[in-house]
Amino acid sequence: MKYLRYIIFLYLTFLFCLAGTAQSLPGDLNDVAFVSGLDGTTQYYVEILPEGFDKEKEYDLLIGLHGHGSDRWQFAKDKRSECASFRDFAARHEMIAVSPDYRAKTSWMGPAAEKDMVQIIQELQWKYRINRVFLVGGSMGGTAALTFAAIHPGLIDGVVSMNGLANHFEYGKFQDAIAASFGGDKQTIPMEYKKRSAEYWPEKLNMPIAFTVGRQDSVVPPESVIRLARVLQVLGRQILLNVDETGGHETNYKDAYEAMEFVLNHTDRKNK
Repeated sequence: MKYLRYIIFLYLTFLFCLAGTAQSLPGDLNDVAFVSGLDGTTQYYVEILPEGFDKEKEYDLLIGLHGHGSDRWQFAKDKRSECASFRDFAARHEMIAVSPDYRAKTSWMGPAAEKDMVQIIQELQWKYRINRVFLVGGSMGGTAALTFAAIHPGLIDGVVSMNGLANHFEYGKFQDAIAASFGGDKQTIPMEYKKRSAEYWPEKLNMPIAFTVGRQDSVVPPESVIRLARVLQVLGRQILLNVDETGGHETNYKDAYEAMEFVLNHTDRKNK
């Protein structure tokens, strides 16, 4: 009996860690900690439940991926247009909104961030009745959304990539951070860079995708995303490509909201 009680204790502890621990914050925000199955570290995401949340009801999940140098609080609290539209859109459509660290602050959706994202999605599907899963991201987050969707298309139903990139080989900024995230530079581990460059995997991107880019963007040049969008259009995918000819490294509120509306309107609800 003594050993049986100990085994039960360990099992319950495991379930507690798997489900994550949530710290309630002002409003409807919960700061959720979980133990990464990859390396045992404590990781975090912010969870925003819709008004009148009912655990027995089915909800869509909207995940916001922050930019370089930021963390989970960007899409949860920042007033910038990409983030404000994300929260407003989730509230209007009664979605569960989640903003993960995904190994902040310089993630770039490397292997560790990817594993954490899979774990977060699976954990939320275990906790709640999740229907569709949508990824939204800006800058590094827009890049990360495309990367994750190309690697795990079966987990994602729609993507909004704002001011991101689709080809790591031709990108020259933040190379130290990207190399640290990916586990080496592009000369040392080129296949890792190819794996995380969505432009090489258009056949895997079978979900509706909305792209917003600024033609004058010098931080993350838009060319690779424009090329990817055009290939996806040839393949018959549901694609929105919004190119702001005078815009830089930002997406305004209207364009960000319309991008999310496009993806939502072109994704069928699942029958569960």
